[in-house]
Amino acid sequence: MNDTKLKVALIGAGAVASYHVRAIKQVHGLELACICAPEADKVKELAQQFDLPWTTSNQAVFDNPEIDVVDIAVPSGLHAELGIAAARAGKHVIVEKPIDVTLEKADALIENCRSSGVTLSVISQYRFLDPMLKIYELLRGGKLGTLIEGDAYIKWFRSQAYYDSAAWRGTRALDGGGPFINQGIHFIDLLLSVMGPAASVFAKTKTVAHNIEVEDIGMAIVEFQSGAFGVIQASTAMPPGFPAKLDIHGTKGAVSVLGEKLGFKHIEGEEPFQALEVDAGGAASPMAIDLNPFIRQFTDVASAIREKRQPTVSGTEARRSLQLILAIYESAKLGKKVYLDEGSDG
Repeated sequence: MNDTKLKVALIGAGAVASYHVRAIKQVHGLELACICAPEADKVKELAQQFDLPWTTSNQAVFDNPEIDVVDIAVPSGLHAELGIAAARAGKHVIVEKPIDVTLEKADALIENCRSSGVTLSVISQYRFLDPMLKIYELLRGGKLGTLIEGDAYIKWFRSQAYYDSAAWRGTRALDGGGPFINQGIHFIDLLLSVMGPAASVFAKTKTVAHNIEVEDIGMAIVEFQSGAFGVIQASTAMPPGFPAKLDIHGTKGAVSVLGEKLGFKHIEGEEPFQALEVDAGGAASPMAIDLNPFIRQFTDVASAIREKRQPTVSGTEARRSLQLILAIYESAKLGKKVYLDEGSDG
């Protein structure tokens, strides 16, 4: 394998950008070459913190022949636009979750990366949590039996000041929605990664505690293509904020993730496990998240590029969670069950 490091340009200097910087700097196969954002003061401050070059020009990044990978951490509704420009410039693409805010834009990004022959991955670092790796191991070994229900509960809290801190937050155009597509998407992605694709959903949403144009509380009942059922609750209106939870139930056992740790594990013939400590994760603070899963995902992406394989969280994988979330919004708007199809296979 070629030991030459892949040079990465990060576009974005917002709250999550520092996690990307710190993670990339700890991945053997990657080298962070520069940071780019339109706000000169903001990008300069972040770049100087890590002793990195910076620019305010996206085009300068795309035109730079030394850049191999463009990592995009900007408002959600801009992901596809910048990702497509990067792909057409021959750069591999990483975007923060969600892949974008519409299926049309997600599909355009997937197709442009495919036709340009570049790798696309979407940050879903919770896939790389220790308890999730354990759950995937249990599934591969058939330890849970036939899956019959999978539930995701994201009862978090965000203040009005959080939404007021950036003009794009809580907007349909750039945030795409409220807690389902922003905070909840991580655990919705985990749910789909375990239970498989969703077949239908019935949902209700409301705005009860914030001055925003999107929901801040909602519930969905899901039927998966396997025939299993699921419940998804998502909110940013539940002070003080509770640890997100993923519950997986099978005919031979059950397992849960609580916050960023294993909550419980009960498998036939094995000693049961119940967590004594609760990890709140990002329940009350957007930045109370573990860096290690980011490092693991960036390591996976670097390996995928070198091995010319799909990364663990490809564009297709990320599209599934977006599709379910948009179906939740459609169901809530129409007041009836919505059926899903798989759409793009890119």
